[in-house]
Order: sequence, then C-alpha cells, then structure tokens
Amino acid sequence: MLVGYMRVSSDSDRQTTDLQRDALMAAGVDSRHLFEDHASGAQDDRPGLSKALAFVHPGDVLVVWKLDRLGRSLSHLLSIVNELKENQVAFRSLTEGMDTTTPSGELLFHVFGALAQYERALTKERVVAGLAAAKRRGRIGGRPPVIVGEKLEAITLALKGGMSKAAVCRNFGVKRTTLIETLARIGWPTSQQK
Repeated sequence: MLVGYMRVSSDSDRQTTDLQRDALMAAGVDSRHLFEDHASGAQDDRPGLSKALAFVHPGDVLVVWKLDRLGRSLSHLLSIVNELKENQVAFRSLTEGMDTTTPSGELLFHVFGALAQYERALTKERVVAGLAAAKRRGRIGGRPPVIVGEKLEAITLALKGGMSKAAVCRNFGVKRTTLIETLARIGWPTSQQK
C-alpha cells in the first residue's frame, strides 16, 4: 500500500498541501492514506508524521513529494528512513526520484547516509579546530567559571590551610563538581585535589 505524507511550514492561507496532494495522488496514493502537518520541518512534534509512521505496515511504501517535506536535516531524514527499513517499509520521494524498492534508490539512500556521516565528521573537525585556535589565543571554552575573585582566593587559602573539600563546599556553598572543575581550571595541583 502507498501511504503519503505532506507538510507545509505554517497554517497561513498562502501555504497549502494542494500541490503535494495532487502529486501523491497522481503517484497512486489513495486519498484515505494521506497524512499532513502544518508545521516547521525543524519541529520535533509533528502529529501527522507520527500518525503516518504508526499507520504503515511491512510491505507498505511511505511516499513524499520532496525529501525536505519529511526530515528537518539529512541526519533526521536518514533516521526516519532507517526506522522505516527496520519495519520493512519502503520509502519514495517523487521529486528526487528516490525509491528504496529499487536497487538505484537503495544506492542513492546509502550515498545520502555516507554524506551525512561525512557532514558529521566535518562538523566535529571544525569544532575541534576552533577550540584549539581559541586555546592558542588564551581563551578557554565552556561555561564561565562560577567561583571567581575573592571567593576563589578564600577557597584556595582554606584548602592550603588543610580544610577538606567537603568542608569547603559546605562553608562556601558550592557543589563538589564545581569546586573540582574550578581547581582544575586554575591549575591546582592534582595531588591536592583529593
């Protein structure tokens, strides 16, 4: 059975699913098996998509007019299509000609998967490079320190004076993890961090 999914970004009068509906019905989707959303693709809560995914059964084909109607990003799209595959449901996008019931459509899907993996690797590489560049300039990433100024001086004096970390946390009203992170940030000797 062919099951159709349509989405437009908003409920405004200018955006309707008419074009998508016509294309899906022309492709053989029964009007009783159409699901739609009027929501941004970036939104997690899309009831029409949830209903469509719950409706499909093994052997069915989920059909969309265009890939961007289904997923909010390449990785999200791949996640949905992989979920469909696990449930033995095929996927077809009319505009891009992707059809996982055919060998060429399956190949195209795997190419998309490789591209998504490549995109994730590039993003990770850029983040690591950016953090290294910031570190070379003396900037440390992460949240701003919680313990600073006079409070930090008082804490370090207390620790040097032999006060335990538990006592410091109680007396100065700081969490142990915050204290440990702050000491590591200022280069407190690890032998004194226990």
